[in-house]
Amino acid sequence: MKKRVFSGIQPTGILHIGNYMGAIKNWVSLIDSHDCIFCIVDLHAITVPYEPGDMQARIHDTAVGYIASGVDPARCTIFVQSDVPEHAELTWYFNTVIPVAYLERMTQFKDKSAQFHENITMGLLDYPVLQAADILLYKADVVPVGEDQAQHLELTRDIARKFNNMYGSTFPEPRTLIGSAARVVGLDGQAKMSKTLNNYIAITETPEEIGKKLSVAMTDPARKRRSDSGNPDICNIYMLHTLFTPGGQQRSVAAGCRSAGVGCLDCKKILAEAISTELKPIRERYEKIKNDRDLIRSVLDQGAQRCRAMAQETIREVKGKMGLLR
Repeated sequence: MKKRVFSGIQPTGILHIGNYMGAIKNWVSLIDSHDCIFCIVDLHAITVPYEPGDMQARIHDTAVGYIASGVDPARCTIFVQSDVPEHAELTWYFNTVIPVAYLERMTQFKDKSAQFHENITMGLLDYPVLQAADILLYKADVVPVGEDQAQHLELTRDIARKFNNMYGSTFPEPRTLIGSAARVVGLDGQAKMSKTLNNYIAITETPEEIGKKLSVAMTDPARKRRSDSGNPDICNIYMLHTLFTPGGQQRSVAAGCRSAGVGCLDCKKILAEAISTELKPIRERYEKIKNDRDLIRSVLDQGAQRCRAMAQETIREVKGKMGLLR
């Protein structure tokens, strides 16, 4: 049997190149060798303030982005988290196993608590327990994530161990798989690429839009003039070159930066072309299916149907071991 993979992204709408290079491209590489389940995690998205009227459009756009980026529903499972209520049910069972102190030390909770200090909900604290339920509900063997989620995966293993010790062997301890683009920094050169921070390039943007965004993006701050030599190792634009630009051209850009033979504007033009080339087939597929709501609904409904069957089986096992099954 193939090992099972589980991963997901919050429905923020149209995906950006951080989602694509940091997660989805890695997912696509696993589809044929693993039993892959990819989720649109809308329950996670409601742990911070959001606009309810926009949620269904965001879910649709995210699903279109998955498929356009190569997540083929004929070869894997795609579904929406809230369509399988067992995610929330298993979260509650896990809440009776994991100490609060484990959750309070989560780095993401600390960061988001500072960002949303006037609205720190129980859901925000419980976010990694829900994430553990997402993964363990399907007894996933492998979880491809960005480096910012590695701590949550360790908590997932803690929960699996604690449950198994208390109630008997039930859950595997999933392996964390961090891709080569574990953290894609945004165009500001400071934070992770994010729509909230408006430091992103969407997977649907045209070559002109990509060039415009890159033209004002942060570069090596020490390089003030065209004649100054630069350091590609600390330049955010060069980091994006390592993801999108072919090896020979990439090395030429680095050498030109160090020798001042390639200016920042030239460097950005080369990058814009490389990103545009990578995104062209994705953008074309996106435009082709974005208005086919029946197709997207069918993909998500079929995925949820398969996942509900697996989830119900796990919940029956859990309730039986916890003495809750009549």
